[in-house]
Amino acid sequence: MSESLPAALPLAQLQTPPHKEGLTLRVLAFYSLAAILLLLALKLPFATDYVGSDNDDVMRLVMVRDLLSGQGWFDTTQYRLGLAGGTPMHWSRFVDLPIANLISFFSLFADQRQAEAIALTIWPVLLTVPVLWGMGLAAFRLGGTMAMHAALLLTAIFVVSLNRFQPGSIDHHNVQLALIAGITAMLLDPQRRARDHAVAGVLAGLAIAIGVETTPLIGAVCLIVALRWLWLGADFRAAAAAFGLALALTVTVSFFATVAPAHYSQVTCDSLSYGFYALATLGGGVLFLTVSLAGGQPFGRRLAALAGAGLVIAVSVLAIAPGCLGNPLDTLDPLLKTFWLSGIVEAQSVLAQFRLEPASVGAFYAPGLTAMLVCLWRIRRGQAAEAHGTILVLLAVAFAVALLQIRGAIFSNMLSTVPLGYAIADLRRAANAAPKNFKVALAFIGLTLASVPASWALAGALLPGSSQDLLRVEFTDASGIPSCTAETSIAPLAAEPAGVVSGASDLGAPILRYTRHRALSGPYHRNQGGMLTELHIGLSNPHQAEAFIRGAGVTLLAFCENDTQVHMVAKAEPEGLYADLLKGKVPAYLEPMAGTERALLRLYRVRPE
Repeated sequence: MSESLPAALPLAQLQTPPHKEGLTLRVLAFYSLAAILLLLALKLPFATDYVGSDNDDVMRLVMVRDLLSGQGWFDTTQYRLGLAGGTPMHWSRFVDLPIANLISFFSLFADQRQAEAIALTIWPVLLTVPVLWGMGLAAFRLGGTMAMHAALLLTAIFVVSLNRFQPGSIDHHNVQLALIAGITAMLLDPQRRARDHAVAGVLAGLAIAIGVETTPLIGAVCLIVALRWLWLGADFRAAAAAFGLALALTVTVSFFATVAPAHYSQVTCDSLSYGFYALATLGGGVLFLTVSLAGGQPFGRRLAALAGAGLVIAVSVLAIAPGCLGNPLDTLDPLLKTFWLSGIVEAQSVLAQFRLEPASVGAFYAPGLTAMLVCLWRIRRGQAAEAHGTILVLLAVAFAVALLQIRGAIFSNMLSTVPLGYAIADLRRAANAAPKNFKVALAFIGLTLASVPASWALAGALLPGSSQDLLRVEFTDASGIPSCTAETSIAPLAAEPAGVVSGASDLGAPILRYTRHRALSGPYHRNQGGMLTELHIGLSNPHQAEAFIRGAGVTLLAFCENDTQVHMVAKAEPEGLYADLLKGKVPAYLEPMAGTERALLRLYRVRPE
């Protein structure tokens, strides 16, 4: 945004009309219905499966099926994944529950497969409603009606272009986006009411319970509330106290509602456990007590009280969960980092992604960076400085996470719609007031395009040398042959007696979905033992591989000849089993299954000793 804009028009013409509280149901329904219809129209006519293409979508369905089949609410172990005994998953039952209820409901009118298809279509598209509500209300509170409509349009484009809201996408990231959107709207309440901040505390507690990906953002929210109380004093005491108390209570209820009593004292850094429960409850409780006792004190005493509270929390973190200050994936075995983690796009840093696909960087980072610059510009000019400061902190934290791992970019891109929507509304108002001002019109068009991640993705795909991989065929390869993870490819496995299947990690979740077998490998960091065993099978020479196969009780081997991990393993060890299988050399202890010899997914039985 240019400094010359205020010179073209009086500042009063760029100010927002008086706020009117609330986002009308009619407006929300219009944008929600438009986004949902677009999602359905763009996905359903071309869908070859009712489950999303991400491994996590498939695994979530497997977990929900197990819950519906009688597995305990507190027992989130996936017994058919990994080595004997299974793999304890770190996902929350709070996401399993609504999906399971939808499937149960629709199974009253349809068979199991149809009930799953309907439920998996409805759930993700319905989550666009709270996302649109949160971003629309936040923009309305920031800049009024025009800003609200601009932000709603940007958010609608965001959810339609993001695969997390497409039919079949049942991982927890869409739920997390909805929670962060709601928190943002509550923090921007112009009246600083206790009610709205209590809602923010509840949503923050749920975000902690559902997944650790949002923990840095929730920490930033707590910091925002604490600093606003420090600055505003008694005027913000009720709001800060309500937030802290609601956060502590929600995390407490979530902990006892989802964690088994046997695990109450366990500290894990990738899920809600004693570590996150104790720290979140302590943090919320300390904030509540601090603002309640020192709310009316002068600034100096409030600063001292807050510093003391911060010291207590810092010492508690070091005492209770010091290991959780780092990235849980840092403890992965080097083999897994090389052959698995390096291939996961969302786990890449900005530098790694720039080396792999520089044309894609704009879509991940440009909207968030632009939004932060707009916030700084607004703060400098004193335009809604407190609200823009709040959004700036959230954006900065999400952006910092995205620099380390691309997965954080979805949060910065979503949050960017609020300040960018307000800026676009101002530029539109300025362009209408001065229709002959070419610079203002150009700024309006440019900022609008720069605010849309899909614009950057399209521009990047058109650059020379880029992959141009915008539309991916999810269940077939370029020739139309079913992929290795398609049901038709895995069907021969389903006919075999229940056993243990060794295959590349991307085959794990589909094998669990379509068969009764236990899959040795699956792309989940808690399954290090199973993934490492599968990698050693592929890397070892055929004789050594046999020892790993029999040691792990493997009865079937699934070999996908176009799997990226398979080729990485074969390239790393040309004398290994995977390299031999790519050359057509089959050791004597593997028996090719009839009909799969020339298939993309070649299947082998392990002969008895």
